[in-house]
Amino acid sequence: MALAGEFDIIARIFAPLATDSGALGLKDDAAVLTVTDDHQLVVTCDTLVSGVHFLKDDPPRSVGYKALAVNMSDLTAKGAHGYVYTLSVALPQDTDMAWLEAFAEGLAEVQAETGISLIGGDTTATSGPATITVTALGLVQHEAAITRLGAKPGDRLYTNGTIGDAHLGLRLLQDPSLAEAWGLSRKDADFLVERYRRPRIDTAAALLIRNFAKAAIDVSDGLVADTGKLCAVSHVGAEIETGRIPFSPAVRKALAAAPDLLSGLIAGGDDYVAVAAVSETSAELFESEADEHGVTFSQLGMVTGLEDGLRILDEDGVPMRLSHGGFTHF
Repeated sequence: MALAGEFDIIARIFAPLATDSGALGLKDDAAVLTVTDDHQLVVTCDTLVSGVHFLKDDPPRSVGYKALAVNMSDLTAKGAHGYVYTLSVALPQDTDMAWLEAFAEGLAEVQAETGISLIGGDTTATSGPATITVTALGLVQHEAAITRLGAKPGDRLYTNGTIGDAHLGLRLLQDPSLAEAWGLSRKDADFLVERYRRPRIDTAAALLIRNFAKAAIDVSDGLVADTGKLCAVSHVGAEIETGRIPFSPAVRKALAAAPDLLSGLIAGGDDYVAVAAVSETSAELFESEADEHGVTFSQLGMVTGLEDGLRILDEDGVPMRLSHGGFTHF
């Protein structure tokens, strides 16, 4: 019998094992465990496989950076700050020490940026591709963690970063000639590749999410797919206006040359930003506080009723049809 989709596997096979209430039924990116009267522990785990989540010839320093940064993105979307992490690596026999040293330098960069530190893990050999698993633990005040549950019709949807950079960066690594077709300079192309290899860390956004968001999610499988997951858990619909989606100058340049890139940008993965639902009554204060903290949040659209579903509206307000909704493993 063939494997079903990733989320069907989780729901049918593994969710029945998640009997602790802190597991949230495995319907979220992280578990939220009450450890003291004052704090909760937020636990998230991500695995990166060579050839799937990073390219075999990616610089090892960027691989280390990405392995930890993607977990920090999960913690940020929960409103948590990094505490400690474990690291498990399965490496091909021919991996040399220079690769590992550079890989560790990438981890150290993220540690220096966030204050998180390594506490243990496992190292083993494999006949397959390099596989890296990080389990990150974050702290948040009691009952302050933000989950996917809580969005209500009328809430505004915000994101704290640009969309689609990593998607184009991966495509450029796979086919460098696209840079010319998209009218990109060498600087533009390098920026997009860097965004694929080294996700942006925005720990300052955690405070704003914790204080204002009713629900939030880390965007790793694509803006459309992950917003849809938030809607499913909150039992709501949403509208995202493509005219509001924040794109970097490099992406805007590529879009001007090739408008058909739009659907891939909003469905592609590896953005590692958050989408947060903020109540209409709190939105003005939220935006003001974000400005004061130097954090950029852009409004994407609105939360709507469940019956509306998730709608992506083009610049004329017409619902778009997408060929696929986002990255899936199976």
